[in-house]
Order: sequence, then C-alpha cells, then structure tokens
Amino acid sequence: MSAEPRINDRIRVPEVRLVGPSGEQVGIVPLAKALELAQEYDLDLVEVAANARPPVCKLMDYGKFKYESAMKAREARKNQAHTVIKEMKLRPKIDPHDYDTKKGHVVRFLKQGDKVKITIMFRGREQSRPELGFRLLQRLASDVEDLGFIESNPKQDGRNMIMVLGPHKKKTEAMAEAREAQAARKAERQGVAQDDEPAAAEVVAEAPAEAPSEA
Repeated sequence: MSAEPRINDRIRVPEVRLVGPSGEQVGIVPLAKALELAQEYDLDLVEVAANARPPVCKLMDYGKFKYESAMKAREARKNQAHTVIKEMKLRPKIDPHDYDTKKGHVVRFLKQGDKVKITIMFRGREQSRPELGFRLLQRLASDVEDLGFIESNPKQDGRNMIMVLGPHKKKTEAMAEAREAQAARKAERQGVAQDDEPAAAEVVAEAPAEAPSEA
C-alpha cells in the first residue's frame, strides 16, 4: 500500500473538511467545491487526514511540499547522532610515549562525542598482576575526566580488563561545534586572502615609473 496521500481527483468522498493555503479553516465543503477552489488558487487538493470524518484536505503546492519534506528528511539524517564506540588497547606496562599517544586518541574520540572502550591486554605473568591494569585505567580516566566519565567500571574479561568511558558532550553538540569551527576556519582563510589583495595592489602602486629614455 502506497504511503502517498490522495490528491485532487483521486480523492473519492462526497465532502471534506477543507484547510486553506495559509492554514485557515474553511470548513466542511463538497468535494466538487474544494476541487474548484484548488483550481482557482492553482494548487492541489491534498488529503492530509484520511481517517477523519469527513477527511481533512488542504490546498497546497504538492510538488513543492514533497521537495521540502525530502530536504528536511535529508537534513535530519545528516544531523542524526549515531552512537559510536571506539576501542583503544593498552598493555599494563606501556611506556610513557605510547601512553601519551593512546591518551591523545582517547581525548579526540571523547571530543567527537564518542564512547571509548579501553582494553588492557595481559600476557603471561602479567595476568597475576591485575592491579597494574586497574591502576592504568584509573590513571587514564583521571587524565581525561574533563572530557569523559567512567560509564562502565573496570572489569576482568578473560585475559583482558575492560573499561568504558562516556563523553560529557553529546554527539549532536560535538558535531555542531565541529561545523562551527570549520566555518570559522573557512571565514578566517577568506579574510586573510582579502587582506593580501590590497597589499599587493599597494606594492604595484608604489613601484616608480620608468624614466623616459633619451633620444
């Protein structure tokens, strides 16, 4: 069954509750009268509430309405926030440089509004020292506490220990801030380009004219 509403001569009822082009209530009118008004306004008669008694119909430009609805749906999908869980794996005896690199990735993920699953991987005798992994997870959570919080406390999972960090910032907020920052950078680049143009013109203007050659 089609989800498209019935329009114009596809509407098969003796009378309708008519809504005007600006949303004004016209009232209950015969279908023939509603179609006549649609022709006068050069609009379509669109059934917007088929289950009402009588059905509610509105005068509108149906082609324009469909286009605008499609654009709104597209924009909504574009701005839709998808929950993403990133993963970062560490060793319990990670060296300081690697730790800073991994922490940098976690910071970036949290700033983007994504959750981060932190996995500590134990090997060999390290499995007998789970406190090493626990302290490392606690240290990482403390280092990024301004951006995220512990959503799932550290827990042992076989040879691994897992913790999940959640962002303080919602995904939609992070996306909006990223778009604003991108627009600001673009505006700044355009401003720099415009500032360079007058400078170039001044250099040309200040260049001395060549003296006429003597015959």
